[in-house]
Amino acid sequence: MTAVREALPDGRYGRSRDQRADRTLKIVGAVLGAALLALLGWFGYAYVVGQDVSAEIIKSKVVSDDRADAHVEVRKETDVVAHCTVRALSEDGGEVGRKEVRLDAGSDRIDTVVSVRTTSRATAVELMGCGVND
Repeated sequence: MTAVREALPDGRYGRSRDQRADRTLKIVGAVLGAALLALLGWFGYAYVVGQDVSAEIIKSKVVSDDRADAHVEVRKETDVVAHCTVRALSEDGGEVGRKEVRLDAGSDRIDTVVSVRTTSRATAVELMGCGVND
């Protein structure tokens, strides 16, 4: 008996349909991945450039049972009037004090020490955020 072949011999007449489909899917996946990466980069850039005020707490110290100090560094545009909110936290994470500080125009980098009066002993101080006064 002779065997009857139903398909062409592998590799003899070029790529099979599955190989062409795999290559097409790889190309489409690479293009979509590059587009997603570019979009993510654009959103990140827009977020960073769009911030008018950035700040961080350099160090903090609990001075007494009713006061905590925070050294805050703020970066902003020179002509912008900004405000930052600092809060003191107790050991269980509850808020025991809060203070909002106004930062006037005239400097693009401000280092200031913020003293927060507390209702009980604080264990941590955090920067809630900063914004631009309208």
